[in-house]
Amino acid sequence: MKTKCSVKWALATLLSVGLAQVQAADTRVHVYNWYDFIAPDAMKNFQAETGIGSVYDVFDSSDVMQSKLMVGGSGYDVVVASNDVLPNLIKAGVLKALDRSQLPNLPHLDPAILAKMQNNDPGNRYAVPYLWGTTGIGYDADKVRAILGPDAAVDSWDLIFKEENISKLSQCGVAMLDASGDIISIALHYLGLPQNSSNPQDYQKAEALLLKVRPYIRYFDSSRFITDLANGNVCVVVGWAGGVQDAKTASQVAGNGRTIRYSIPREGAPIWIENMVLLNDAPNPQQGLAFINYMLRPEVIAQTSNHLKYPNGNLDAKELVDKNIRDDTDIYPTEAVMATLFPLQPLALKLERIRTRLWSKVKSGT
Repeated sequence: MKTKCSVKWALATLLSVGLAQVQAADTRVHVYNWYDFIAPDAMKNFQAETGIGSVYDVFDSSDVMQSKLMVGGSGYDVVVASNDVLPNLIKAGVLKALDRSQLPNLPHLDPAILAKMQNNDPGNRYAVPYLWGTTGIGYDADKVRAILGPDAAVDSWDLIFKEENISKLSQCGVAMLDASGDIISIALHYLGLPQNSSNPQDYQKAEALLLKVRPYIRYFDSSRFITDLANGNVCVVVGWAGGVQDAKTASQVAGNGRTIRYSIPREGAPIWIENMVLLNDAPNPQQGLAFINYMLRPEVIAQTSNHLKYPNGNLDAKELVDKNIRDDTDIYPTEAVMATLFPLQPLALKLERIRTRLWSKVKSGT
């Protein structure tokens, strides 16, 4: 139970950042986030410091989240949304432009990450970068080199898209994300085409490339690959960096001696950025802003990075992230690699239908 003194201190803290007239003891912030995507003590610590309680719900699909928000009246204040869905949410009037005067911790953000957000959120008006990562190649180094030799192209998409490579690797198992946006954009980029192309003919070329390697792909799944890579059921995956890190950790815990590695191909790869946004119909927008501002504190967001092993969008938090995470260039890429990363964007409805049909055809192999 909070004392009268601590409640006064919490209210004074909020007032100092412009969040006036907030009755912390009587209001709560409603947060909607990905499953297991925050440090375990974050919400408890937020309430202890500010006196603002919380209702915290989770989702495991971006489509489910978008559908709920588009209907309106969700009851949430703050939602964590991927960069590629922001334009649709902004266009539909779902998001509230952020009042920067009430977010004094914004200067902690990394300008490089904000720059990557410009295509999805021009002027960085609606979204605050939270955690981010890349899509690349996870692999069992010993198995891959045993099959392809010591000079295996583990730093290139050639490992996946050259038939002479993937056909051999299929004997130890190749898996891909069930994520059309990532995989099709990677294929387009590999072919030297715009990764967010608006030309239907470009998608025919991407389809041809993916169908060529389809016979050698064991399955498409966005979570199964983690345990399969860790225990040796597959040796190569096109997956998210965080998932490959989870596989590496699981392998180490099991003590099975596998050499799990992650590569961001030199040709370039997708960068995904999860963002905190405030809803236009938020029931408690002031509490929402207080929560966003709290999560912008370097020492706070660093705890979430340490828990999940994902990089965050806060430049000043990097030195507070565990050394083994911040110094791992698979997690925090070098400046040169960062320059090669491309953000995904939503497509026009006509092109989205083309992509959906393409993906169904690739997954079925017909």
